[in-house]
Amino acid sequence: MDPFVSEGDLEPSRPESCLDQPMDSSSVHEVVHEVVHFDSSALPAKHHDPDTTEPISCGLQTLEELLSWKRSDANLFNVAAVPLAPRDPPLAASARRTLVSHDMMGGYLDDRFTQGTHSDAPYAFYHWQYIDIFNYFTHNMVTIPPVVWTNAAHKHGVVVLGTFITEWTDGAVVCEAFLKDEESYRAVADRLVQISHCYGFDGWLINIENSLSEGAVKNTPLFLQYLTEQMHERVPGSLVLWYDSVLEKGELKWQNELNESNRVFFGACDGFFTNYNWTEQSLEWMTGYSGLDGRQADVYVGVDVFARGKVVGGMWETNKALEIIRKHNFSVALFAPGWVYETLSDKTQFRKNQDKFWALLSDFLSIHRPASPLPFVSSFCQGFGKAIYRRGQLEASRSWFNLSAQEVQPLYNNTQLEGGGWLSSRSCPDDAWNGGCSLLLEGVIPATHTSPVTAKIFSLDVILAPKTLVTLIYKSSPGIRISLELKTTDPSQCTHMNVHDVKVPPVSAAGLGDGLESVSQFFQLCGNLSAGGWTIGCSQLELRGCALREVSVSIQRDREAQETPISCRVGEILLMDGASLQTPPQLVKGLCIYDVVWLRGAGTSTSPCLHLNATMHWDYPTEFVRHFRVYWRRLRGPDPRIPPGQLALMGRAYSNFYRVTELEIPEAPGLLELVVEPVIRKGFPLPESHWGRRSLSYTEAKTK
Repeated sequence: MDPFVSEGDLEPSRPESCLDQPMDSSSVHEVVHEVVHFDSSALPAKHHDPDTTEPISCGLQTLEELLSWKRSDANLFNVAAVPLAPRDPPLAASARRTLVSHDMMGGYLDDRFTQGTHSDAPYAFYHWQYIDIFNYFTHNMVTIPPVVWTNAAHKHGVVVLGTFITEWTDGAVVCEAFLKDEESYRAVADRLVQISHCYGFDGWLINIENSLSEGAVKNTPLFLQYLTEQMHERVPGSLVLWYDSVLEKGELKWQNELNESNRVFFGACDGFFTNYNWTEQSLEWMTGYSGLDGRQADVYVGVDVFARGKVVGGMWETNKALEIIRKHNFSVALFAPGWVYETLSDKTQFRKNQDKFWALLSDFLSIHRPASPLPFVSSFCQGFGKAIYRRGQLEASRSWFNLSAQEVQPLYNNTQLEGGGWLSSRSCPDDAWNGGCSLLLEGVIPATHTSPVTAKIFSLDVILAPKTLVTLIYKSSPGIRISLELKTTDPSQCTHMNVHDVKVPPVSAAGLGDGLESVSQFFQLCGNLSAGGWTIGCSQLELRGCALREVSVSIQRDREAQETPISCRVGEILLMDGASLQTPPQLVKGLCIYDVVWLRGAGTSTSPCLHLNATMHWDYPTEFVRHFRVYWRRLRGPDPRIPPGQLALMGRAYSNFYRVTELEIPEAPGLLELVVEPVIRKGFPLPESHWGRRSLSYTEAKTK
């Protein structure tokens, strides 16, 4: 049997210790038994933090490590939980694409923690609708993108690429080994395909930055062609790109353009990423180059945002480079746009600097619409913040970072109005409905402006249901009225852009069904909340055969014409199929506990205490949830006079795995319960009967 087929068609398997456990997780009487041993952890060190056993992302360093990689050794915590969302227009139909190559301080920083981490000033990206491809770049030989990036990008329909790089003398040795013959280069390509397929990202940037022998360079296009063919077969929508470095004779010589010396590599894969020292004359020459073969969109002209070397633009003048590239109708590859974070010392101003940078580029970037089935929901969370909120209430007051928590991002705009008015939108971490931030709309309506002021929030491609329920959660300053505006188009007329505005009427329970708990729960959400000052407005939309294209918030003063300052904090927008309320929610099944590691550590007192570290896994369709809330509680401790404890939140999971780390528990013997609550996309809480539960008993090891 072909080794690639046997490996490539297998999904990462659950460990035997998990499979051996009873699967009726709805019963608290099913108990996992553990004996407390303070042995060193047997977990793979490269996939877990050595001190806390937290799961982490990492790359591969050597050719031997790559060739010995097996799916059974994969880091299950680094497998993307979010498939690549469709988008409009499709990437293949986009004439001028934008690629971001994320190169920052060696990579695998705060983003390596697959479950997130505490961070006061992390780097994050949230202008996804401006870009088409995201490449995670490091100088590891094989860079596997951290799962948090893949999850965030995929929600927005953005393709994610890892990096395969060889460099200098050591790189030449690697290339001579794997490019010596067909069997060798196919083995490397097969492993790269398996890794991408296993972890759920979408392809590779191939970066050979060392000279190649005559034999090796002869096999390089064959390697690229085979890798590209296999990626397309195994990962729909995938890409393989080549970086401008080696010439067809094997010499390492950056060309800063596509030409006869390097077109052989371009012809063997999906695209060409040029070096950064191009001139406008070279772009002019490329537009007439016959070697393009009609693939102008597949040439990504490199822009080093750090402006190293003799380059056009860069830093706060990166827009100058984009203007020239777009003038000649090429795609763009932005290298290291994290410059705004790395070089500007005041990290507390990161959002402001990030927004300024991308606003400068916006005239030269195309917006694509991520496609999403109903329900569509976003609370605008950017995957980091100063605190965590849940349903408008403060859940945890600490800085945090987890890009898997990032939800579909809005468009951030600044609009000038006639008469001296203005309206802007930005993220604000000072208050939120869910997650770490809300969308703040602020500005001034001038006295002469009598029509509503409209802030465009989302550009989407969402097929609406015959009865679509819409929820808008917001807070606003006095003297203004807030409403939601939707632009839709008939899907059969999309090519003609038959877009029309839809006024959203108040919701009615009629026709949604009677006596259903989920229906009553939905209507209980509507109205004014006393806690936190949030207003929840609910509406019903009845349309047939329409696709949603834009979501906007309309702001109008409710008093006489005078200059009116406005401030509106949008907490969440939800659209769902009214008929789905009649579908019973699913139960969490198969909750199991394995990879238990016991540690002694500092507790709330000065004396050492017992720490539990363990992996939890369960079965639940992740497309139905925003995240899972994971709890624990003490059922019984060594002192029988102490009653069972209350559920305590440990954290949020964004896949069907969660690693318990450094959980301080009572001394042995004891019995505790681990609990998983799905937070579903429909917005109302599930009853506890649908949660997953598993009990863990633990006893001291017997001494001889």
